[in-house]
Amino acid sequence: MTAATTTNTDTQPKGPKEKTKAKKRYLKAKKERRKNRKSTSTTHLPKGELDSGDDNDGKDKSQEVLAEDKAVSESPEAGPSTKREKRPKKRRKVEQDEPEELAQEPVDEPMEDDVPSEPPNLPAKKPEPTPSIPNALPSFPAPRRPDAPSKATLALQGLDKALVEAKLIEPSKVVPIVDSENTEDALALGLSQRMRKRLRELSITELFAVQTAVVPLLLSDPKRRGLYLPYNPPRDLCVSAPTGSGKTLAYVVPIVEILSSRTVTRLRALVVLPTRDLVLQVRETFEAVGKGRGLKIGTASGQQSFAHEQAQLVADKSVGRLVGGSSKVDVLICTPGRLMDHLADTPNFSLQHLRFLVIDEADRLLAQSFQDWLAQVLAATRPPAVSESSAAAPAPASLNSVDVPASDAVAPAYRHLVRGIPYVHTDLDEKKESSCQKLLFSATLTRDPAKISALHLNNPQYLVVQSTDDKTTKEDGVLDLVMEKFAFPASLSEHMVVCDSSQKPLMLFHLVHTHNVTNAIVFTKSAESTNRLVRLFDFFESIRASESETSYRPKTLQAYSSELSAGDRKVILERFKNQEINILVCSDLISRGIDISHVSHVVSYDAPVDMRKYVHRVGRTARAGRAGDAWTLVEEQEARYFKAMLKAASHLDAVKRLRVSEKDLEPLTPAYERALEQLKQVYSR
Repeated sequence: MTAATTTNTDTQPKGPKEKTKAKKRYLKAKKERRKNRKSTSTTHLPKGELDSGDDNDGKDKSQEVLAEDKAVSESPEAGPSTKREKRPKKRRKVEQDEPEELAQEPVDEPMEDDVPSEPPNLPAKKPEPTPSIPNALPSFPAPRRPDAPSKATLALQGLDKALVEAKLIEPSKVVPIVDSENTEDALALGLSQRMRKRLRELSITELFAVQTAVVPLLLSDPKRRGLYLPYNPPRDLCVSAPTGSGKTLAYVVPIVEILSSRTVTRLRALVVLPTRDLVLQVRETFEAVGKGRGLKIGTASGQQSFAHEQAQLVADKSVGRLVGGSSKVDVLICTPGRLMDHLADTPNFSLQHLRFLVIDEADRLLAQSFQDWLAQVLAATRPPAVSESSAAAPAPASLNSVDVPASDAVAPAYRHLVRGIPYVHTDLDEKKESSCQKLLFSATLTRDPAKISALHLNNPQYLVVQSTDDKTTKEDGVLDLVMEKFAFPASLSEHMVVCDSSQKPLMLFHLVHTHNVTNAIVFTKSAESTNRLVRLFDFFESIRASESETSYRPKTLQAYSSELSAGDRKVILERFKNQEINILVCSDLISRGIDISHVSHVVSYDAPVDMRKYVHRVGRTARAGRAGDAWTLVEEQEARYFKAMLKAASHLDAVKRLRVSEKDLEPLTPAYERALEQLKQVYSR
């Protein structure tokens, strides 16, 4: 029995209870709902066919049924049995346990107003427009990734402003050296009649582009030609020019002109170079240009003993240091390592009178520490600060015993260091600074902001020898310097040969005999490679001479490496300049600065791994407007990297590829194989 039929069994008679009208309407509605659920579950409509109107109908229908259920449950006629039907689970249980009599018993048909047969099909409601809010914030666009800055913008970040405002000089610009002093060109250059005469004696009839820019800046203003400029120090100069463009003469001529007016010998010009061989070459240039001027030129490169160099540099080697120093030279050309030795251990070696500090091959020197040579040299050129108490103290005995007038021995910026001399400080006194002018020269001038700031440049001016056209702007030329688009001589022809590593020596011999590569410098990666190549070439030439039916004159090769003494290297260079040696094989020892006029070919037997090294190697030829050829032997596994290096410098199109077939090498192959056998026997011993 159900709960509805078992209630009050004592008072009510047995049998089914008569249903009320509300109960009948409820059962009727339940059957309708069951039919609707079955019809919706068996009917599967395709996705997307239901519109907003159907959704609203279903929502209205479900809301109507729920409202009807609530009305039935709250009706007083429903009795207690209707309260249990609020929970769906118990309601389903009642429906399952209900006797068939109740299900089959006829009920009164409800009125149309009581239970609707189907929910009305209402149209879809249109969304109401959002009312406009007064004084609302404007809508902003969606965020997006900003465009990346250009390479030019990135390259210019952090650079010295003076480098961005560099002065561009056309490489083809030349100025003739005329006899008359009243011409416009002569006045602009500032060269004296004596200097012009000496240059003509050296067969120098015109100045190249870098010289036409540097010489007037240093000589044209008479107020800037003094030995001491303590109140208005001169501007520093940074020059970037291709190899062989005449950078050495650009600073030698002004230094000789200005220092020729000196009366007392003091160390007034210091030239710092990276190699000993370059020191000798620059000294020869100074002696040639300054002939008859009375200037004393000294060198310090370690080729002589330290005691001998001390005797050549200072006049008094007493332990007590003189206030103004004691120099026997006007110009000192040195390497940074030896310069540090003299600053530390040579008494009375002073840089306080320095008028010029020249750093040649600046990019290489700034990249090498040498006991932090640059910071110590710059500190030696600047006067130290001395407090008033220390300035009023009595002079040491070593200084009082010096028999040198203070006005002659001490530079103006260092006068405050001289003790025992009365000096009155007033508000009108101006601060005196060092008169040293820094001149930086290189074919690949550094653009590193950290290295440039370490130089403590005074209002620097940059000069860039860069070829331009009508469409090239000043910013484009400076960007070429900043982004390392190097300048090459216009008369240079460049080639590369891609070959197998085992055929590289044979390819070099092919270039020598087929393309007449003589008066050449061949660069290798090490001294050992240099010696091995020279020995193999000697075997090859002797075999060809023995097999030749005619009078065959073998080519002469000579090794030039750091393993040789300074005297041997000097003799070899002289023989090469006199063309007694056809080919000079060396490492990168002389890839910078060495000027040998008759070099017509440069061969990179081992491909350079850096673009700067490539620039300095090929710069040994095509100098001073002469023609020259550069050859690079590239192994097959190196070809991709070498081309990428040239492409990054925008120079790949200038290097032409030379293709050599096996047929071209056949005439030289038998002698080459026999030379390899002889070399193998030598090294096997």
